Amino acid sequence: PVQILSYLGGKVKVEETELKPRIGFLYDIFSHNISVFINATREQDSGQYMCSVNVEDDTIRLDKNIGVINLTVLVPPAVPTCRLHGSAVVGANVTLICSSNKGKPSPMYQWQREPPTLQVFFPPAQDRARGTLKLTNLTLEMSGVYVCRAENQAGSKNCSIVLEV
Repeated sequence: PVQILSYLGGKVKVEETELKPRIGFLYDIFSHNISVFINATREQDSGQYMCSVNVEDDTIRLDKNIGVINLTVLVPPAVPTCRLHGSAVVGANVTLICSSNKGKPSPMYQWQREPPTLQVFFPPAQDRARGTLKLTNLTLEMSGVYVCRAENQAGSKNCSIVLEV
């Protein structure tokens, strides 16, 4: 464990860590609420944080003096990339591939075909975890704009690809 913040002898001390300019006590110490804030959170701020409270002349009991919390900083997906794998000719099979290089937790993907022929896809044609959409036995009518949405609890981003059969 690395100490990041303390109150000792009437003084608040912020240790020299990458959190230094972004962390502090949320309330005045005398309020007896020792909540802390972290501004401008980053993915690398995720982890386990411990709070230890020791009062002068009090018996130190490790099970009573320490509080632990796990922090997971969610990261929205980056704008995904849409690609076509295969030859878009009548009767052929192609796979549309969607991938985002950021996101915590890992994004899930949803493909849909845009109007005028709106179409939503389901397994087994679509793999939401991998971001793939398999189109089989292509016809001219399958031409159109296909949009992929990469989504997690922190947000969503889209990309699109034009399929010309």
